[in-house]
Amino acid sequence: MRWAFWRGQTRARSVKFVPLPVIALLAMGIAAQVAWHGGRPPPSATASDLPAPPSIDALRLSSLGDPIVMAKLLMLWLQAHDNQPGVSISFQSLDYARVAAWLERILALDPRGQYPLLAASRIYAAVQDDEKKRLMLDFVHRKFFDDPNRRWPWLAQAAIVAKHGFKDLPLALEYAQAVSEHATGPDVPNWARDMPVVILEEMGELEAATVMAGYLLSSGRVTAEHEKRFLLEKLEALKRRTAGSAQ
Repeated sequence: MRWAFWRGQTRARSVKFVPLPVIALLAMGIAAQVAWHGGRPPPSATASDLPAPPSIDALRLSSLGDPIVMAKLLMLWLQAHDNQPGVSISFQSLDYARVAAWLERILALDPRGQYPLLAASRIYAAVQDDEKKRLMLDFVHRKFFDDPNRRWPWLAQAAIVAKHGFKDLPLALEYAQAVSEHATGPDVPNWARDMPVVILEEMGELEAATVMAGYLLSSGRVTAEHEKRFLLEKLEALKRRTAGSAQ
């Protein structure tokens, strides 16, 4: 083999020195590869099933003494499960019983964390599947009672989803009443406390709405003047509607 050096650079041999059989084999190989790729069916990646979560004790042991960091990492992993290499699936395709189980474990690792409840009530409950919606809202409802004064926003959101998402006013009322009765902290806004009155009125339960408005006024929990005015005006309007329907 002869090599020529020009200004310190190595000059490769011309392709004309490559034997024809080698060129033919190379061309055949390229053609075969193109034909093989062209004949393959379009890629159809499938999503792996969401696994069941480990026990809370196993997760705490794996957290190496920092369960909050573990909770955040698990939440990121769970939300990334619908975007796997080669496939993007809808939340509706997930096993929601397992989604709820993972959210419960994450919340157990970080009880003050709010994101699992936000994800359940706003993200996972946004699917067009009433059964899966209900499963997420039920999860939020159950976990609300562990810390009502901090978790009330997500149950209030669940009441809105139940009311507008699948028109289940009795379920919306159940959630709204839980917020009104158990979330008694100073940071709970007036509208959250008053939700049962509005829902009862929409259901046509005028007497029950009247009783609820009267209860809130007499409970001593309503201190803001504008809320008192709202409830008094609502009470008078309900009484007029009740009297009108009785005639």
